[in-house]
Amino acid sequence: MSVLVFIALPVVSGAISRRVVIKKKGLEWFKDKYNPVVGKISIVALLLTLIILFSFEGKTILSNPLLVGYLALPNLIHYAIMIAWTYPLGYFLGWKYESAIDTTIIGSSSHFEVAIAVAVTLFGIGSGAALATVIGPLFEVPLMLSLVKLGLRTRSIFRGKN
Repeated sequence: MSVLVFIALPVVSGAISRRVVIKKKGLEWFKDKYNPVVGKISIVALLLTLIILFSFEGKTILSNPLLVGYLALPNLIHYAIMIAWTYPLGYFLGWKYESAIDTTIIGSSSHFEVAIAVAVTLFGIGSGAALATVIGPLFEVPLMLSLVKLGLRTRSIFRGKN
């Protein structure tokens, strides 16, 4: 059931809607009008998925808060290591600021959307694996926002880079 709801339904819906919209309105309209609206809907759908997962795991989180720490620690270590070496590496390799910050954001991300889909598909919505993927966004979102702030404050050091 999880595979159908979280993977098959969105993929099939996306494929059908893409074909129908392009056939009726054209590729430009699809890119300029349809995609931005659907992009906003997909963000809401992702947030709804997180809320559903949190509701299934709420009892576990509240009864065992130390578990949250155990699940969060590897993610925090991952973020710290990836940010600490990727952003400076971009500078020392002579990358433009935009390339360095993009690479750092992508490299340090845990891609929790994919992790959630895989965990729910393989182990079910109430599994420990699903719980582990729900904990990620609790830390990833504030860390990514902090990384953007760091990038904005330090972008001037990249001036003159090719």
